[in-house]
Amino acid sequence: MQNGISIYLGLDNTLAENLNLIHLAHKYNLNRIFTSFHIPETDISHFQQDLQTILKLTQKYNMEVICDVSPNTLALLNLDTLNIQELATLGITTLRLDFGYSAEQIAKLSHQNIKLQFNASTITQEFLDELNHYQTDFQHIDALHNFYPREGTGLNVKKLQQQNELLHKYNISVGAFIPSYNKARSPIKKGLPTLEMHRYQTASLAMRHLKLLGIDSIFIGDSLPTEDEIQELANLTDEYILLKAKKLTQNKDILKVLQENTFTARLDEADGAIRTQESRALFKQIYICPEYIAPREIGSITLDNALYARYAGEMQIITHAQKKDNKINTIAKLLDSELILLPYIKPNNKFKIKV
Repeated sequence: MQNGISIYLGLDNTLAENLNLIHLAHKYNLNRIFTSFHIPETDISHFQQDLQTILKLTQKYNMEVICDVSPNTLALLNLDTLNIQELATLGITTLRLDFGYSAEQIAKLSHQNIKLQFNASTITQEFLDELNHYQTDFQHIDALHNFYPREGTGLNVKKLQQQNELLHKYNISVGAFIPSYNKARSPIKKGLPTLEMHRYQTASLAMRHLKLLGIDSIFIGDSLPTEDEIQELANLTDEYILLKAKKLTQNKDILKVLQENTFTARLDEADGAIRTQESRALFKQIYICPEYIAPREIGSITLDNALYARYAGEMQIITHAQKKDNKINTIAKLLDSELILLPYIKPNNKFKIKV
């Protein structure tokens, strides 16, 4: 995945903080930067002072700089018109055309030496048809959803998926934002998620959820994410789904197997649990004593103990609550926030557990 960070000149961060954030992103191979040139609270003098220094560093690291522009904001760049050559010289590689541009103008821009980006949250079938009419080159275009600073205004999952489906029909990749509360961006400081349900959730959960929803590129929306958040975004993979859990077993051998292996959901999907293909083979060298026998709640990670004879070592993630059984240990429990990920674990999907 081509993921990235966000930089807002003349807002919350000092120049040194923004430069350090770019260094960190480069360190972890995050090579996309989103920035907006029409935030009303921007300190224009600081914006003008810092712009060249920031763009010089992004050019050094060969980063993609996505500039959120409208006709009203070109003055910030000291440009009278949308001059592609001057923008490229500055180090701006992608224009996110939020509003103010016709389909005919965009079609002409798509044949010039710059990438374009649509607002994925507001694009319509009618506008895409109009772009087709004007022979737009969609190979130079991707899309990025809005972020939503105000509580209660973010998208719901259904809307996000509808927009993604529309854009994917044109082979347009789609990005979205996740929040970070290390330093939530001014002026509202309530996070910058695309999905309302991600507000006040961790960046880790939000990024893993967006990936499962089919988002192609994920950006941390807020001003100053932590190095851990940047690293986790860089390590996000299509190879498996990461689930975070609280440990319940005290058996170190069981925990070692649980954490060091990747598991596969069985093809013959069970009604009330996600069964694992590999678990009985992986746990066969361990004598599994009965421990932590309890009602199995949704998100419980269970392990059949020695009393279950040939089923000993079968590991499941419970998807429908079940009564306790003295032949079944509960070895861990998914964190409550992680439960939104369970519906996306389908037969043959791989997953890892982090406790």
